[in-house]
Amino acid sequence: MAARIIPVFPLDLVLFPRQDLPLEIFEPRYKQMVEDCMMGDGLFGVCLTGPGDVMGWPAPVPTGTVTKITGCRDAGLDGIRLHIDTLGRSKFRIIETVPPCIRKPPDYDPATLEGHQRFQEICERSGPGKPYVQAEVEMIPEIDGAIPESRWRRMVESWKRKTVRLALPQVVDPRSLDHVLERYYLITETPTPDYVYSLAALGASSPEDLQHILEADTVDALLDRVDTLMEGD
Repeated sequence: MAARIIPVFPLDLVLFPRQDLPLEIFEPRYKQMVEDCMMGDGLFGVCLTGPGDVMGWPAPVPTGTVTKITGCRDAGLDGIRLHIDTLGRSKFRIIETVPPCIRKPPDYDPATLEGHQRFQEICERSGPGKPYVQAEVEMIPEIDGAIPESRWRRMVESWKRKTVRLALPQVVDPRSLDHVLERYYLITETPTPDYVYSLAALGASSPEDLQHILEADTVDALLDRVDTLMEGD
């Protein structure tokens, strides 16, 4: 599949394909990103925030998920915040980062209207380009392969044991864990990679745990990495 350039939104979370992700947007550069996306195909990339920076702004890790804006509305009366609903689509890998047109100002203030106005003035003086990070990316093929039901059941039991272990000395009623699975629609006899992603999200202690899961490129690698996650603390 041909490479393309998309906006990239580094966040302290990992988004899996076909998962919903509501976001509240208040930074002026990301409000511009949303406006640009809405005038186009509504797509941008979500990545876990990585080490280092891009002209003072947070840098993305190399692997993320393209998400599509499915809804957008004002989140308040101040004119600063937007609420967007998004849905994860395909995974991607960054080939090359495209820096924003401006370096992060030392007095950057995204929380006030005055800060937004100052940032807009800086953008107008900066010339062509976008105020947010972009990247040339290549799409990663979907994981293809069936999830054996027996393997899924073992994985669910591993998640239950981990949850009980981490709750000590508090005692967890096993029935409450079944209710959690029901709440997240994880009671199934026909598991798919999406079910595995969701179970991993329940068993993870940090976004970094989930990044390792996102980067799995085969069914076997995915299942092995989730097994390792459930066995650890």
